[in-house]
Amino acid sequence: MTLSFFLILIIFHFLLSFALSLSSDGLALLALKSAVDQSSAAAVFSDWNDGDLTPCSWSGISCANISGQPEPRVVGISLAGKSLAGYIPSELGTLRFLRRLNLHDNDFSGVLPVQLSNATALHSLFLHRNNLSGPFPHSLCTLPRLQNVDLSDNAFSGHIPSDLKNCKNLQRLILAVNKFSGEIPTGVWPELRNLLQLDLSANDLEGSIPNDIGTLGSLSGTLNLSFNHLSGRVPSSLGKLPATVSFDLRNNNFSGEIPQTGSFSNQGPTAFLGNPNLCGFPLRKSCSGSDRDFSPGSRDDTREPSKPGSGLRPGLIILISVADAVGVALIGLVIVYVYWKKKDDSNACSCVGESKFGDEKGNVCVCGFPCVSGSKSEDDEYEVEGGEEGEGEGELVRIDKGLSFELDELLRASAYVLGKSGLGIVYKVVLGNGVPVAVRRLGEGGEQRYKEFAAEVQAIGKVRHPNIVRLRAYYWAHDEKLLISDFISNGNLANALRGRNGQPSSNLSWSTRLRIAKGTARGLAYLHECSPRKFVHGDIKPSNILLDNDFQPYISDFGLNRLISITGNNPSTGGLMGGALPYMKSSQKDRTNNNYKAPEARVPGCRPTQKWDVYSFGVVLLEILTGRSPESSPTTSTSMEVPDLVRWVRKGFDQESPLSEMVDPSLLQEVRAKKEVLAVFHVALACTEGDPEVRPRMKTVSENLDKIGT
Repeated sequence: MTLSFFLILIIFHFLLSFALSLSSDGLALLALKSAVDQSSAAAVFSDWNDGDLTPCSWSGISCANISGQPEPRVVGISLAGKSLAGYIPSELGTLRFLRRLNLHDNDFSGVLPVQLSNATALHSLFLHRNNLSGPFPHSLCTLPRLQNVDLSDNAFSGHIPSDLKNCKNLQRLILAVNKFSGEIPTGVWPELRNLLQLDLSANDLEGSIPNDIGTLGSLSGTLNLSFNHLSGRVPSSLGKLPATVSFDLRNNNFSGEIPQTGSFSNQGPTAFLGNPNLCGFPLRKSCSGSDRDFSPGSRDDTREPSKPGSGLRPGLIILISVADAVGVALIGLVIVYVYWKKKDDSNACSCVGESKFGDEKGNVCVCGFPCVSGSKSEDDEYEVEGGEEGEGEGELVRIDKGLSFELDELLRASAYVLGKSGLGIVYKVVLGNGVPVAVRRLGEGGEQRYKEFAAEVQAIGKVRHPNIVRLRAYYWAHDEKLLISDFISNGNLANALRGRNGQPSSNLSWSTRLRIAKGTARGLAYLHECSPRKFVHGDIKPSNILLDNDFQPYISDFGLNRLISITGNNPSTGGLMGGALPYMKSSQKDRTNNNYKAPEARVPGCRPTQKWDVYSFGVVLLEILTGRSPESSPTTSTSMEVPDLVRWVRKGFDQESPLSEMVDPSLLQEVRAKKEVLAVFHVALACTEGDPEVRPRMKTVSENLDKIGT
């Protein structure tokens, strides 16, 4: 009887221990902990306890409730920048619901285990800046949901496999700074219809660029093939890529003439540097005669050298000399003819040297356009070209003297439509020196209001701040009114947060978001406090916050509604100045539903105030923090949209909800940022107070944000 009793106790203890043991996901994660050198991991894994039921409270681990599963499952591992040394264990492949694996900026070595392909829910793999080696993992493309692969700054080697064509959903492929060799595979790229980013730079690739790379119709940003050993001609098929794609083909062995079709017209000279055998626009090296083809055997280099004493006969030397003299004389006559042809009209100016924009009498002109007496501002900052005095007809006013271009150069340059809205049509134009600018074409009315327009646009042009899109010039004529500004190529904050498909970005770290928030606050505070007219923007929202390649923010579109009303267009919201095509697709939603506006701004007839901007900026902060958009509509609704984001966040704080229920899940992995996230939440809530008198000034908001994280 006693023996039976003890046997029952042992069985009961065994069953109880089994019931309270760590889940299978937790056991797989403990394998990762064991694979890491513990001398560098003590602090990172301090709360990874094998006595827990689930790993969902562990640092760097995120879980989600999965339909049909009795307990939360691991969906994210983020241990980036922790100085971890070790290897990646094969047990991670047992995490069937793992979606994101972020181990970048560590010191992991060895090969990537093939068993990782068993984690069939994986869509993002960020392993850049480690010391991983071996061939490209062929098994990765068996993952049906794989979208983002960043293996850059490692030691991977071997050929890039043609199996990549099986990665049908791939959006980003970044293999830069590795040891990949061989040729870029063909037949792969037409299958990758969703690819947005391709970076194969700084490897040992050779051969020619496959023609079918030109089929990547979804590509944006930069096609980076620089610092390899690629050779042959640059295929003209690359001209079929979207107009917003920039090329980086530097430091290869390309030869021949640069094609002049499609997207090639948008490229600057830096895209082709380090290829001594390339010629043609936009390089200064022309392709004349035999220079058009640098392929082996294209030049007659097989002639035998002259033998000593086998010089030319005297009669032939005299004939060559006479021919040279006649040729030089003809060239001189042509130059003189062209010069006096341009000087023939007393109203014309010379296009030689510094007189391009003015003659010796102080008149200002563009070659081929009539000159008039031009007037400049008191600070001698503006330069005027063409037109009739007082009427503004045909005037090009260059606000920035450092940006040198001619009116006819601007009007004749290849232009690509970036977007259309009630704020006009916007084009990307690449000037002759390779500098891209954004040109906004306004309405055709307002002929009698030139002075009013000029005063308004010059006030905008005087705004100089590193976080505000800069207006460079404007043009006024009866049938054409243009604003020329800086072209900011990396899109806007709306798409950086939500991407093309409305899903949150996995690459926008907390430090990047905080930098964007601080820069935007500084720019807006400058508009309010320091600009010539103490501007009110009136339409602050993520689509009007543009980003450069370093994710520095630029506020755009301030003052445009006033200019549109002068020229006769119907004002609406946009976010197009200086932007690019892939970042403008939210404009229709902007026109129908703007939940960034302050409550008092929604009353018809109210004049904009600076406190409107403060409220709008607060909503932008909440979107940065939560990853959720306040712009929902009955026809487009996702889990990342909250119709009243301000009320939703305030309710969460009033009910003392966990921060994890409100913050963007991708930020939860950055444990050290939690205090900073909470501090920014408090700033955002102060900005979005219902009473405008209670809201702080933007200067105060900017100062408070600058204190966070320093």
